[in-house]
Amino acid sequence: MSFYSFFENLVNPLPNEQVTRPPLRPLAFIWYYVRPIRKLVFGTLIVSGIASLCEISLFVFIGYLVDWMNTTKAEDFMATHGWAIVGMVVVAFVIRPASLIVTRCLLNFAISPGLTAATRWQNHRYVLRQSMTFFQNDFAGRVAQKVMQTGNSVREVVVNVVDGLWLLIIYVIGIAVLLIDIELVLLTPMLIWLVGYSCVVGFMVPPVRNKSARLSEATSAITGRVVDSYTNIQSVKLFAHNTLEERFAADAIQRHVRDFVALMKAIMNMTITMTVMNSLLLFSTASLSIWLWMQGSVTVGEMAIANGLMLRINQMSGWILRTITSLFEHIGTVENGIETICMPTDIVDDKAATELVVHAGTVAFNDVSFNYDNNNENSDEFGLDEKVLPIIDHCSLTISAGEKIGLVGRSGAGKSTLINLLMRFHDLELGNVTIDGQDIARVTQESLRRNIAVVTQDTSLLHRSVRDNIRYGKADATDEQVIEAAERAEAMHFIPDLVDLQGRTGLDATVGERGVKLSGGQRQRIAIARVILKNAPILILDEATSALDSEVESAIQEQLKNLMQNKTVLAVAHRLSTIAALDRLIVLDGGKIVEAGNHTQLLQNQGLYAKLWERQSGGFLGV
Repeated sequence: MSFYSFFENLVNPLPNEQVTRPPLRPLAFIWYYVRPIRKLVFGTLIVSGIASLCEISLFVFIGYLVDWMNTTKAEDFMATHGWAIVGMVVVAFVIRPASLIVTRCLLNFAISPGLTAATRWQNHRYVLRQSMTFFQNDFAGRVAQKVMQTGNSVREVVVNVVDGLWLLIIYVIGIAVLLIDIELVLLTPMLIWLVGYSCVVGFMVPPVRNKSARLSEATSAITGRVVDSYTNIQSVKLFAHNTLEERFAADAIQRHVRDFVALMKAIMNMTITMTVMNSLLLFSTASLSIWLWMQGSVTVGEMAIANGLMLRINQMSGWILRTITSLFEHIGTVENGIETICMPTDIVDDKAATELVVHAGTVAFNDVSFNYDNNNENSDEFGLDEKVLPIIDHCSLTISAGEKIGLVGRSGAGKSTLINLLMRFHDLELGNVTIDGQDIARVTQESLRRNIAVVTQDTSLLHRSVRDNIRYGKADATDEQVIEAAERAEAMHFIPDLVDLQGRTGLDATVGERGVKLSGGQRQRIAIARVILKNAPILILDEATSALDSEVESAIQEQLKNLMQNKTVLAVAHRLSTIAALDRLIVLDGGKIVEAGNHTQLLQNQGLYAKLWERQSGGFLGV
């Protein structure tokens, strides 16, 4: 194991702690992630403090040497001061370098990479557990930017405290002690400078923090808008809207430039102020020390110590101020990130939640009522913000174990909402949903969704290999099981011919973001293969064959029939012919069940279903 490996293993970058909501106050938020490594951070402060004290002692050594050389004969110098010089050498060439090296290793190999990764990891784990509404109401790129930025900022806060604030404290205390010992009046210029420095930090740095927070938000907005354009690049190309997307990004970039310039102005004002203050500090200390020497109050060596330390303070003050400014900037960035990352989770497991155990697969909606929050989304089909009536209104429906039912209705009737409620993407206002008598609000969300397989009409794949996308249905599936599922989904007709830009073929080929490299039908078949592999007892088909041509759809329908065997099935389709043969059809209108029966019975009733059937053109439902 190398010397660096010791430091690399001091911090676990992927802590497996329980996922909890981070604190809302910036300093509490930072401490939330620093607390697990607090002993390491405190140890770093101690080692860094030793290095700083050693550096101060170098100026003291120089002063002593000047005085010793003026008062001791050359032939007696080593005999008189030899051991003191040996001590100086040990401090200057052993203790100081060693403490500096250890400090940098702790910061560069342990705290910086470990704390950054651990913060991002825990933020990501918490955000992953947010509801669907959370992600529907924000840019994915913006959320990702917040997760990444806060990890970086938490690290920078700790590093800036060690490298800036802590160093300043050590130097101020050390210099004050030395100057009091030499001549109390020599402390006066530094005390005045310290008051001015505190005023700069107190009055000029906070605005920098606020401007930094606005700049952070502007940066996230750019990322969100650019990622949104790239994610929907097909629509951009189809509608020939390059110029529109340029303007969309340009607005965010112009805002970023304005906020960046405002931040630079604030920083420049601080720089000018500090330059004037430092010049006055050097002039006043030099003038005062010369006057004291002329009065015989201080020696030449003590003059060297005082002025050398002031030169060091002058050199340090600029980058310490930048470090403190950076500290406040990153606290501002953390504060900005908290607004997104620390939002309460809408859908949470009950404290006494148990694992869902499906014995048969009976699903029951018991007097269910639900409406989307008027501030979030209000349409089950389109997510429109228009304050509509309840989407689901006192709906009761029982689906027996192994029964295959179809949900029918106009767009906005509540079909997709009913499925979303079964998946517990939203909590109910009234009533409950049970599976084999178990209230889904009283079981863990993961166990619920493990027992339900879904094929949606809007199939989006992960930007990974075909194999990984199919295996998403069963993480421990073998290649043989993956291939078998792909064959059953009629996907092996095209998978062997796939090639990505890196030359990977077949199951190893990547499918592009959201599966853009594949046709709609190919994406749908891979999604169906994924569900076949999952083999859950409850199956939801939401326009499962909508993206397929007639020939492929016919082949898939046969596989779906096999897949539906011994499963409880809910199928949604606008094309009524695809669900007409199911055991029972449920007709929704205005969030209520208005008809129920098989295809023949509903046609004979001459109700809404019969009208919808008659109004179909080419097999699609009129609106």
